[in-house]
Amino acid sequence: MRGRPEGVTRTLPDPHPRDSADSADSADPATRGSGLGARGLGLGTPDSELEEELLGKIRIAIVGVGNCASSLLQGLAYYRGKRPGGAVGLMHWDLAGYAPHDIEVSAAFDIDVRKVGKDVSEAIFEAPNCTTVFADSVPKAGVRVRMGRILDGFSAHLEDYPESRRFLLSDQREATRDEVVAALRESRTDVLVNYLPVGSERAARFYAECALEARVAMVNCMPVFLASDSAFAARFEEKGIPIIGDDIKAQLGATITHRMLTDLFRKRGVKLERTYQLNTGGNTDFLNMLNRSRLASKKVSKTEAVQSVAGERLRDEDIHIGPSDYVPWQNDNKVCFLRMEGSLFGDVPMHLELRLSVEDSPNSAGVAVDAIRCAKLALDRGLAGPVAAPSAYFMKHPPHQLCDDEAYAQTEAYIRGEPVPDAEEA
Repeated sequence: MRGRPEGVTRTLPDPHPRDSADSADSADPATRGSGLGARGLGLGTPDSELEEELLGKIRIAIVGVGNCASSLLQGLAYYRGKRPGGAVGLMHWDLAGYAPHDIEVSAAFDIDVRKVGKDVSEAIFEAPNCTTVFADSVPKAGVRVRMGRILDGFSAHLEDYPESRRFLLSDQREATRDEVVAALRESRTDVLVNYLPVGSERAARFYAECALEARVAMVNCMPVFLASDSAFAARFEEKGIPIIGDDIKAQLGATITHRMLTDLFRKRGVKLERTYQLNTGGNTDFLNMLNRSRLASKKVSKTEAVQSVAGERLRDEDIHIGPSDYVPWQNDNKVCFLRMEGSLFGDVPMHLELRLSVEDSPNSAGVAVDAIRCAKLALDRGLAGPVAAPSAYFMKHPPHQLCDDEAYAQTEAYIRGEPVPDAEEA
């Protein structure tokens, strides 16, 4: 990750003053993210009413308007009516001057006939989305969901399942690369958020190419290796564009729990000898992953997330991590069955078993809301390439793995604008 010259900044008036003195977004937008102002608007006084209106906002393009996008957008609406003291479920209300409701949707892409053409605020409630509705009054975004590119984003086995449970392909003409790039530019998008289904290797790289050409930051929430692919990461750095990835950890899900327990074994001198993590769920993610050929990168991502914090790397046959089955009635509820076997003092055996039940998509959104803001900070600060600390803290397969305590400390330092060691030195 490198930085571009910061240039000269000016203090700009806040175009969105708040009534409450304790509101986190009452800060001058020009001072957010080290005072470099909003990306793409230039430095200094804005020269149009539109630019004034966009100051202090984080404009995101969503690729894949599924359950995760639904939870994220519901969350933005939910927290808009909250104050810092009463905002439950956030890691940060104020993240370097950006509040959750400073995020707004600028563009959205999907391939499902029930979503394409609708306002994104309506599309998030269309089938096959099945996540919990915790904010049913999501305001109109004024953003129509555009037809995207299918490529490998649809698995043929889905056609064997009811339409209410699977993707239903739109017959609209697929968007070209030029059209996606134009949409990102014309919508003044800051950050592209990739929510494509597991196994969408070609589709994920297609949208990453579009982000590079349009010069927008990227948060890669799914397990196609972009930030952690040295060649692809170098292209983001060369273009002067930040990326946070790959494969988002949940706020308190199977991977982060498994990692913390594995780290605890190591710190307490317990030898971890065998472990498995089995997961069931009933959303389209689990349905999609019934096609085992789409799971290669997902299994690598989840397994390496645990192996990287083990005191001693486990043999392949002694660690099994991955989705186990699709249970339709679970909907967006994910259940994790975790077992860890090891040896204590005196080589005495022990085992731990845990059952974790979570609503999968809100669990993801609780991390995405911070990853997006950290990506915007990278834009504000002129950073390019993989953003190491947030990638290590928020993602399962970052360019460089850190233990979660260290990743947390470095991410907090990054948010405060303090120097963070290069990942290679950490």
